[in-house]
Amino acid sequence: MASDSLERGKLHPALLRKIVLNRLGTDDPRVLLGPHIGEDASIIDLGQKVLVVHSDPITGAVENLGWLAVNVCANDIATRGVRPLWLLIVILLPETTTAAQLKSLTTQIDEAAKKLGVAVVGGHSEITPSIKQPIVITTAIGEASRSKFFRTSGAKAGDHIIVTKGAAIEGTAILASELAKQLQKQIQAEVLERAKQFIRKTSVVEDALTAVKAGEVHAMHDATEGGIAGGLQEIAWASNIGLIVHEKKIPISKETEAICNALNIDPLRTISSGALIISAHQKSATGIVKALKKKRIQAAVIGKTTNEKDGAYIIRKDGTKLDLSTPVKEELWQALKNH
Repeated sequence: MASDSLERGKLHPALLRKIVLNRLGTDDPRVLLGPHIGEDASIIDLGQKVLVVHSDPITGAVENLGWLAVNVCANDIATRGVRPLWLLIVILLPETTTAAQLKSLTTQIDEAAKKLGVAVVGGHSEITPSIKQPIVITTAIGEASRSKFFRTSGAKAGDHIIVTKGAAIEGTAILASELAKQLQKQIQAEVLERAKQFIRKTSVVEDALTAVKAGEVHAMHDATEGGIAGGLQEIAWASNIGLIVHEKKIPISKETEAICNALNIDPLRTISSGALIISAHQKSATGIVKALKKKRIQAAVIGKTTNEKDGAYIIRKDGTKLDLSTPVKEELWQALKNH
């Protein structure tokens, strides 16, 4: 590998600023919110309404690829407090793909889209020798009133931080499916089967829409690559705030603990689509948690936001601190690479 080759996973923020974010084509005053580190979706002014748009690839899963392609991208529209409505999907398949595999993939896409009430309105598909496993890239679109959408950068010092469901939701499902043969040597079959079903928890659409109705939400962020730690970090960076979170307050399932322990990875730094991070006015936090639980969505207050000078970190169960001042490295890739 060349000495200047880029690392696997999200581009480093410094690289984004230096090479990507200063090359964005023509300025358009109708773009109310464009590409920024930590922001989940762009906002385009259409007059009385705005268009909310986001694109995302799925590159780390095969078995549940179609389901994740729909839900992970739709989640980023929901973090704006907006219901996703339309999808465009690009399907890239290796030359070894069979018609049966394509049918399974598109069936998952269809089922996930119908469950969310969204329409697939376009995209592209092709067989290409350039890849070794399927890749799906989704663009999700929603619409909202010009005055009713949220930004990742909206968190305020003094907010309470809420997380739904728990750590490493998506990672648990992916690892249980992709590494089943290796994990069954260390983990009971019924635990692995339950872990695989975490794929059904990966949507945060209901989480987000419930939260914004229940109280004063300032910002929301989907805990994707980098997990809970990465999501917290991006809220802090986008909002120019500090935060302090307690690991002991973050829900972590027994299934997740078993898999992460077996693979020696940190659940707080493992991809967690399905976990929504909410920064809300401290007086609203309890009501938001109650509203979520009423919808049978697990939720907990895990910490609070502070002034930027105080720093951003997670206090571990052993009393040490996980410093969030430097980019969080996703643990899923290492687990898949090592096994």
